[in-house]
Amino acid sequence: MKIFLFLHPFCDKILYFRMKNIPNFITSLNLGAGFVAIIYASNGDLVTASWLILAAMVFDFLDGLSARLMNAYSEIGKELDSLADVVSFGVAPAVILYQLFYDSCLLYSPDASEHIGFPLLIMILIPAIMPVFSALRLARFNTDASQATTFKGLPMPANALGVISLVIAAHYTQSDILNFILITPYLLVILTLILSVLMVSRLPLLSMKITSLKVKGNEGRYILAVLVIIAFIIFGLKAAPLIIPVYILSSLIALFF
Repeated sequence: MKIFLFLHPFCDKILYFRMKNIPNFITSLNLGAGFVAIIYASNGDLVTASWLILAAMVFDFLDGLSARLMNAYSEIGKELDSLADVVSFGVAPAVILYQLFYDSCLLYSPDASEHIGFPLLIMILIPAIMPVFSALRLARFNTDASQATTFKGLPMPANALGVISLVIAAHYTQSDILNFILITPYLLVILTLILSVLMVSRLPLLSMKITSLKVKGNEGRYILAVLVIIAFIIFGLKAAPLIIPVYILSSLIALFF
């Protein structure tokens, strides 16, 4: 009994230490999924890479949820989360875009692999903008206390979703429109620039951190949920690329409440 009483404080500390590091472990899974996604994307398997980025999003959601439930916040966790997000939601989708650019350039210019002209080189380098703007967006977010309840600029997971939703929907639906977007260099340039610029913009957007289920204060989130459900009912998986436009629209509507 005396030994138990003696060890009890140490057991509590060990248990607390383990619980405190659960969010960091989940964040590490986010980072790992993003890294493996980059490998798959580099090897041309864009669908698997997209699913891995989606898994990273789930881990990103769970690490924040577990930190709130366990009150296990730490400076290390904050920095680790930022590094993981840049890899999974900045670099990984940019590598997917690079592969799409390269494949589309080869499609329209079969000899591009031997001699890449200046316009093609520019279009291949365009994806580099995305990880750079992702890092800038994250640096601004980490130093801006006003973004606790609303975002200013497109969140990085939403940026990644804007890319992988196209890849997944095009693969599983064989939509002519979606596949046309993925094989058209100039449309890929426009997509990359729009997503990147939105990340560093000051556009007010909804935070998906829900503190209550009341309608008041959550109008935009409920509008988003309803519109996304309707879109999937009407268009099926083809509606996946509409999630980000609907998210932006719902955020703008929420400004009037």
